[in-house]
Amino acid sequence: MASSPAPSSFEHLPSSREELLERWELASEPAADARGGPKLRYLVGELSHLVEPFRRPFRRIDIPAAAHVRTVMLLPGFATHPIRMRYMAGLLERAGHKVKRWGLGVNFGPTEANIRYLERRLVEVHERYGRDVYLVGWSLGGLFAREIAKRHPDRVAKVITMGSPFSGNPRANHAWRVYQFVTGHRVDQPPIETDICEKPPVPTVALWSPRDGIVSPRSACGRGCERDRAVALRCTHMGFTYAPESIHAVLRELDRA
Repeated sequence: MASSPAPSSFEHLPSSREELLERWELASEPAADARGGPKLRYLVGELSHLVEPFRRPFRRIDIPAAAHVRTVMLLPGFATHPIRMRYMAGLLERAGHKVKRWGLGVNFGPTEANIRYLERRLVEVHERYGRDVYLVGWSLGGLFAREIAKRHPDRVAKVITMGSPFSGNPRANHAWRVYQFVTGHRVDQPPIETDICEKPPVPTVALWSPRDGIVSPRSACGRGCERDRAVALRCTHMGFTYAPESIHAVLRELDRA
């Protein structure tokens, strides 16, 4: 069960000079196949999240009571801690939902160990509350959500991804070099057996934004065969976790039968 210790978030970070040099080489690979990424002006727009903590006390978001109470697991984006999704969690709970963390701390990419832990975590949450779990994954967290749903479709009610690059060119974003340096593997060669584009056998909804400055909107929207529905928003990539329209979009998907 997930009560066993979670694998360390930092266990696969570089620990020697040789490994550091290897990671640097990965991060310095040619970018010839990285076409289709977000426009530079949208990347600059992502800096607006720095002032978000100052705006938040003055923002009022009307949160309707949930038509159906759901059990929700939030999965954070690459190199972020679950605390980055605490604001969203609070608003979902205000609506009446039960929100759970993924239990893995900072998201530093997939490994067999953290995938196995997430499977146990899902089983534990499902058994504790006696109902299928809604997986809400931001960015890389959405790829984790899709993978776990493929492995346990009998315990997942729906997958909701937010700006997650599950389609097309995995280098069509502004984070792949950092990703390869941190994880130690190429973004198109994850250390687990999976087909990232394959749709999970549960309802799968992709929230995406044409103003995303980090992940290609096409990658986050996906093709019809890779998800059931796609919903366009107008927020930044960082804004998926706090923008009112994103919060309301997630609430609508949780209420949707």
